[in-house]
Amino acid sequence: KDRTVASAWSVRPTSDARVSMPLEWDEVAGCDPAAFTLATAPARFAQRGDASAGIDAAAGSLDTLLELSASQEAAGLGDAPWPPHYKKQHDEPLRVAPSRRKASGASDKRPGRRQSTQALITVARAAHKEDALGGLERWKVRHPAAAARLHVDDILVDSMRGRSTTWTRVRINLRHVPEAERPLEEPPAPDYDPWRASGPSRPGSRAPKTRSSS
Repeated sequence: KDRTVASAWSVRPTSDARVSMPLEWDEVAGCDPAAFTLATAPARFAQRGDASAGIDAAAGSLDTLLELSASQEAAGLGDAPWPPHYKKQHDEPLRVAPSRRKASGASDKRPGRRQSTQALITVARAAHKEDALGGLERWKVRHPAAAARLHVDDILVDSMRGRSTTWTRVRINLRHVPEAERPLEEPPAPDYDPWRASGPSRPGSRAPKTRSSS
């Protein structure tokens, strides 16, 4: 918060009684703020005078800024978003980050699950990693053309957390396969369901967390 007092010269509540004071421009880069204290400031003032003495004689004008504001308003440009604790201002745009802004005409309905932006398909879910990787190899045999286009980081092997043990999911990113040549997603093989295998779920149980490796 800004607690600067209305005086160009002001003593700060520090142990060395440091003084906030105006400087010449050529002093700013190499000065040491600790050198300006209640003990040293009077001598400096007597020697060099008040660096802010000419401020009233160098008054500027806001006319150019006001003209710019008027021209932008006439062009339909509103204010930038105000801080969130301020009341909503007239003609202020939406207070939302561009990345979170809803596209024009977007549906208000939100899917229950997160929608992936990548062309991901799940090819295997297994209690043991080697079984899941076996399912991956069988998928490659069934779809050799697509498999030949895969990069190393297109194969995602996820260690999933179950209730008491982990299980493995294998997914494939088809981003490097032309859309017309992408195989349709098939039922995972094997298709292990840790929640069904562990019996009925408990109310309030958490969804599984993932740890991905390529």
